[in-house]
Amino acid sequence: MLSIKLPQIFDVHQVPKVFWEDGIISGYRHPHSSALDCVLSSFQMTNETMNIWTHFLPTWYFLWRFVILCSTLTSLSDSYTWPLLVYMLLICVYPFTSSCAHTFSAMSAESYHICYFFDYGALSLYSLGCAMSYGSYMMPDSWVNSWLHQHFVPIAVGNSVFCTSLSCYSRFLELQCPQRSKALRTAAFVVPFIFDTVPLFYRILLFFGGGSTDHLSNHCYHLLFAVLSCFLFTSHLPERLAPGRFDYFGHSHQLFHICTVAGTHFQMEAVLADMTSRRAWLTAQGATPSFLGTFGALVVSLTLNLGIIGIFSAPLLRKPRNHCFSFNPST
Repeated sequence: MLSIKLPQIFDVHQVPKVFWEDGIISGYRHPHSSALDCVLSSFQMTNETMNIWTHFLPTWYFLWRFVILCSTLTSLSDSYTWPLLVYMLLICVYPFTSSCAHTFSAMSAESYHICYFFDYGALSLYSLGCAMSYGSYMMPDSWVNSWLHQHFVPIAVGNSVFCTSLSCYSRFLELQCPQRSKALRTAAFVVPFIFDTVPLFYRILLFFGGGSTDHLSNHCYHLLFAVLSCFLFTSHLPERLAPGRFDYFGHSHQLFHICTVAGTHFQMEAVLADMTSRRAWLTAQGATPSFLGTFGALVVSLTLNLGIIGIFSAPLLRKPRNHCFSFNPST
């Protein structure tokens, strides 16, 4: 009978320091795992298993919503729907890329960094998708056709390049300056988030000033989960309070994944509602998205981000094998 032997797992002091996570004591995979071992490890309990599944399963939910959306559109040539299509595509890409990064990051110290380079690149593209949808469907009435509205997507492309560059660079500081590395990585994602949500913040201020309340509840839920996600990402709670207690279930990165997915769900519902309810008014204002400002911007951003990932990956790929981090499971 065919039998499959699951990979061995290790404690924190049995793996190189580059793999260490704050407050996580056990459940580490072999730091030179094969691709097959990485896949098999997703079906055993390690400290990465829930990280893999909390983004892999939502990928299929978002993909299902994307397929349903495409089937309901009367024509894919309708330029008004293009920002939505780009956004929906990217909310499928970022959790899938994250799941793959967590799955295959144990192949080597170099792959550990490169996998997360791609993860950061996918999140940067997601921020661009948010900017496209916000700029196309959520811009306050008084801002439509303004300078900011016309340049919202080009600035977002620049933000995506900034995000990927700074977050990838932060990984090279992780061992020597962990606090600076975390601060730079957090800033890399907070800056695009703040820029993307400027129109939303303004609409919320209008609401408190007596303006329209259309669809703001889902937006507020999204912002709540975004704040929780940032807190969990930076605090490493609860595992820092009780090291070893949350190695497999309930540590901050798992909760971070759950909050990001929940926030994206509410954001998606808000985008769909605004896109439908404001169509007639936005079209009448001549605020019709262009091919260059949607798919063109996506291609440009994708090309630039892949180039950045290649630049940061090159020195790791050129590193001789005998310079890799040593591994002694008996220590």
